[in-house]
Amino acid sequence: MKSDSHQIIAQVYKAKTDGRAADELISSYMPFIKSETAKFLKRPPDPSDDELSIAMFAFYEAVRSYTKSRGAFLNFAALQIRSRLIDNYRKEKRNKGQISLDSSDEEQADLLETIPDGHDEYEATEMREATRQEIEELTAQMTDFGVSMTDVADNSPRQSRTMESCRRAIAYARSHPDILEDFLRTKRVPIARLAEGAAVDRKSLERHRRYLVAVLLICTNGYEILRGHIMQVLKGGC
Repeated sequence: MKSDSHQIIAQVYKAKTDGRAADELISSYMPFIKSETAKFLKRPPDPSDDELSIAMFAFYEAVRSYTKSRGAFLNFAALQIRSRLIDNYRKEKRNKGQISLDSSDEEQADLLETIPDGHDEYEATEMREATRQEIEELTAQMTDFGVSMTDVADNSPRQSRTMESCRRAIAYARSHPDILEDFLRTKRVPIARLAEGAAVDRKSLERHRRYLVAVLLICTNGYEILRGHIMQVLKGGC
């Protein structure tokens, strides 16, 4: 299994700069791409489906942006594909909700059918499933750092002052990619550097080290849904 993983990574790194290798990699992993698309569509994709083209492009984006520190490539690619498909679905929903002022009276008679009813069960189901998969992936990745979801819940900042310290530390880390690379490589939160760079109390960060592990992972590994939530909690610090 480990040799297979190394082989995939070698292929991905070659495909980053070799167009032919990229085409061959996409062709080799079309069953995987179709499988991820099928999970989203709840049916096997047809060759004419836009979603399949989007998934292929997302796979290529994953190849271009992947680094070994991001963990297993196929898990990373699956997150990228799901994220792009959700983005496309939302965009289509917004477009369907737009009414042209040049529409005929007959076309405008269907106005009520084009207005979102505020409750789209399909989208809600997709979001729940996508969120569940992101949480499972994050939970597995946190295990490598010796942190569990229970640890994160128990270790989350409760006071606004402490939350602000964590927000500033995370914002500083995101503005310095080398910090994030070292964090993923060493599996250690660089508390001293974050405290100095963000000008916050080191002890405050020490007390919430496990929380910082989770948030930094979310901010570096393509967890689109979870990152959106964290951005709200931290008011833009992520």
